[in-house]
Amino acid sequence: MCGIVGYIGKRQAAPILLEGLEKLEYRGYDSAGIAVRDGDREPVVVKAKGRLRVLADKTDNGRALEGCCGIGHTRWATHGIPSESNAHPHVSTDGSVLAVHNGIFENYLEIREKLSRHDYRFYSQTDTEAIVNLIDYYYKKYKVGPIDALAKTLVRVRGSYALAVMFRDYPNQIYIARKDNPLIVALGEGENFIASDPSACLKYTRRVCYIDNLEMGCVTAEGVTFYDLNGDVVEKTPVLIDWDEKAAEKGGYEHFMMKEIHEQPKAIADTFRAYLCGETEGEKLDYHVDLAKLGLSDELIRGFNGITIIGCGSAYHVGVTAQYVIEDLARLPVRVEFASEYRYRHPVIDPNNLVVVISQSGETADTLAAMREAKAHGLKTLAIVNVIGSLIAREADFVLYTYAGPEISVATTKAYSTQLIGTYMLAICLGKARGLIDEREEQRLLAEIAALPEKVQRIIDDKERLQWFAAKFSNAKDVFFIGRGIDYAICMEGSLKMKEISYIHSEAYAAGELKHGTISLIEDGTLVIGVLTQSELYEKTLSNLIEVKSRGAYLMGLTSSGNYDIEDTVNFAFFLPKTDERFADSLAVIPLQLLGYYLAVSKGLDVDKPRNLAKSVTVE
Repeated sequence: MCGIVGYIGKRQAAPILLEGLEKLEYRGYDSAGIAVRDGDREPVVVKAKGRLRVLADKTDNGRALEGCCGIGHTRWATHGIPSESNAHPHVSTDGSVLAVHNGIFENYLEIREKLSRHDYRFYSQTDTEAIVNLIDYYYKKYKVGPIDALAKTLVRVRGSYALAVMFRDYPNQIYIARKDNPLIVALGEGENFIASDPSACLKYTRRVCYIDNLEMGCVTAEGVTFYDLNGDVVEKTPVLIDWDEKAAEKGGYEHFMMKEIHEQPKAIADTFRAYLCGETEGEKLDYHVDLAKLGLSDELIRGFNGITIIGCGSAYHVGVTAQYVIEDLARLPVRVEFASEYRYRHPVIDPNNLVVVISQSGETADTLAAMREAKAHGLKTLAIVNVIGSLIAREADFVLYTYAGPEISVATTKAYSTQLIGTYMLAICLGKARGLIDEREEQRLLAEIAALPEKVQRIIDDKERLQWFAAKFSNAKDVFFIGRGIDYAICMEGSLKMKEISYIHSEAYAAGELKHGTISLIEDGTLVIGVLTQSELYEKTLSNLIEVKSRGAYLMGLTSSGNYDIEDTVNFAFFLPKTDERFADSLAVIPLQLLGYYLAVSKGLDVDKPRNLAKSVTVE
């Protein structure tokens, strides 16, 4: 949520700031602003409510603002309504300090009240303005430099933050600090960049430094110096980002979401290959799962009594599927938890459990907090994340990276698919270590996963049928998804995709629960989507579909090839290539992603940036 950019160098800063903010639009926002300084002159601050193009129009795409040093921000409203006065950057009462901020300062009202007694005045409803004035207060009271003033402020406040600050007395410097919210410095030649995400800077450089918790920095055109809260210098080694700017562009597709749907076969294959060892001889597959490089030895695995999987949104749905797969292959009890609930219900914890946290960005606030809760109880943690060097990745005991590449659309597609692959590999590894999967069965399971990319591509190639079907239901008010077992997990993700981008109310139900109240909502013309990939449960779910059809429902059936009798029951059938049923989610989710996409397009909605949503949820 929210995005920060900064630039200092020899180029005109404003166009670079606007360009960087555009790359961060996926994070969600409702207003934007930039501050640019030309040498020793006062910074010029320009803000706008609404989309970034409004700010671009006000500044002639940045050309109207002179200066080679500046910071910018896209705001997601948390304290105060979306407005120009609440938009960032915020300026201290006398203009000595200005800053942009991601996160939440929890004790800002207390600070605001204190500063009001010292003649500080406030023009906005935000927490950020209070902290900008607090920095100014310490800077003047103790007559210290910017780093000391920042350190005193950070000790005083409670909450999460990524900060970029400019001081009137230090015209060619930008100061930064972070705790629990992402911020990086990208290193150029005679110029440097600040951003919430490396994608904002990839046009200019791929060398970045990640700022750790409770660290600060001073950025100039010549370089950057990092400090801890004691003011001691911290040495850092730059990291080279292994993807380029083109990976974060649409590449000819109308929307990022459609591009990312099409990228899933490659993303699945790349993630799968990353955790294999062995070779192929001719047509023979001789691969083995290799998670030992993550530190997960067989001896360690055999000591686990169970698995707890933690996630939010789609990551939680991955966990629900993983629960079925791991319990089946490894015979370990698995519990799936919403990250936002885990630490507040005071769970009974087995110290010999492995906690698996799933997050695309590696910065999801609730997931990070849940992981820290688990670690505080002495549990081992495994992170499944997509962003190398992210906060969750740095703090987890073990990291299983997915290889989805940058995902820009708010609605996840390829990150979800690669997270599934990560959990499949984990399940096989657990089963092997516990003596439940022999080499022959491992080979068979890996061959099934290896075949998934080609099967996913076949589904994508048949997308026109789903486009036609979506056009018939663009005016739907309510849609229900039903399934059993893994199919229920698939329904949960399909329902989320539909509601988050098409704004159609949809719900997923375990099919066996229909008669316990939900069936009363079915009326003539209600669309009910049944997912039937599990052969043991096929007849039971088909019977549930017949029940709702008798009450007027219009039926779509999603099932494996060969189940052609379903056409006698449903109004529209979509058949999936056959695979091991444990891995059916990887195929069944694709048509549901496409259905949600085409519904949104048919309604003329902004597919990549749905209302009220953000890609990275970095506050609770």
